[in-house]
Amino acid sequence: MELLLAIFLAVLAAFVAIAFYYEHPRAEIPHGFSERRKLYVLHYVMNLGFGLATFLDKVGIVSEVHFLRVLMDTIPPFEDKRLLIKDLRFERVKVRIYQPQTSKCSQRRGVLYFHGGVGRLGSIRAYERTCRYLARKSDSVVVSVGYRLAPEHPFPAQFEDCLAATTHLLRTAQDHGVDPARVIICGDSSGGTLTAAVAQALVNRGDVPKLRAQILIYPFLQIVDLNLPSYQQNGRVPILLKERTVILGLKYVNKDLSLIPEIFKGCHVPEDLRLKYQKWVSPDYIPQEFKTRGYKPSPTHPPSEETHERYKPLLDPVFSPLLAEDSVVAQLPETFILTCEFDVLRDDGLLYKKRLEDHGIKVTWCHLQEGFHGTVFLALFGGAIAFRSGIKGLKKIVSFLRLM
Repeated sequence: MELLLAIFLAVLAAFVAIAFYYEHPRAEIPHGFSERRKLYVLHYVMNLGFGLATFLDKVGIVSEVHFLRVLMDTIPPFEDKRLLIKDLRFERVKVRIYQPQTSKCSQRRGVLYFHGGVGRLGSIRAYERTCRYLARKSDSVVVSVGYRLAPEHPFPAQFEDCLAATTHLLRTAQDHGVDPARVIICGDSSGGTLTAAVAQALVNRGDVPKLRAQILIYPFLQIVDLNLPSYQQNGRVPILLKERTVILGLKYVNKDLSLIPEIFKGCHVPEDLRLKYQKWVSPDYIPQEFKTRGYKPSPTHPPSEETHERYKPLLDPVFSPLLAEDSVVAQLPETFILTCEFDVLRDDGLLYKKRLEDHGIKVTWCHLQEGFHGTVFLALFGGAIAFRSGIKGLKKIVSFLRLM
């Protein structure tokens, strides 16, 4: 009986995944990508997860977001006796601290890690491998921040938790074996968004030590222009399809999905703001080498006041850090930015890199020529799941940390 049930569930899962695959845009992986088959398999497995989550939600068994969270939390961590691991709270925020035991150094660098997951997914548990790796390889005290998730805790609760955890560590660094002058914040994807927003929020704070650096791993940084070259070239490249990017982002801030076509056209940005943002968000600032795979300037569509009012929070620098004022950007700490060639968010990183450098901020840039969104996170699984580009990215991040 149990065997029959298992077979039934497996067939059902495969059916749901296939249906989900054909319901959504087909994946397109450039022929120059050397690990194409592996990425296709990953794309199918992700469709299986998303499809099954959607199915279970529609039939009322479990909500989509809770099912995906459970899936992510089943990721087994590495066993590592070289780390002292403990769970604490920084103010109201759950954190897990990873402290190396092999070094005699009493005051190490401290790294706060903000996980990805578009504010709705991810957890301390899901990012165990990432944080253990960074602590061990860079000989740092790593603090994984378990910020509250939407929709139970609406945006910007995620930012507020990350800011609270950061200020707490800056104030109490020595209690955790951390040099308060060597605190770095780091995050991937939406965690990179949170990293950028927290760094900006701290520039005018005189009550805590300054951050030593920020590390942005393929961050989402703006929703003004979704027709930049990277969006046009990689709109159907797994794992972050263009349409999926916007859907997940709108669900994060609890906005309806009815006007997504208007957002793609840029109708949510009024004319005065469009003129203001052009000096920061423009395909003209993307180097020509990143347009060779194809780019066609998009027509300008008239703005809609209704659309702007409905999606106005998306233009807040907490959600779109690339839109912060120059006076804020000019005070940011040294920065590491990782971008991936086959990622819709590639140009967000390139534009932020330019803004920082224009203001004299030192930037270390790592571009993964065969990277895609999520490649660094997957690198820690080894075997068939790890991609060479992700392994390279991890090593570059560790090298940067060791210099701090």
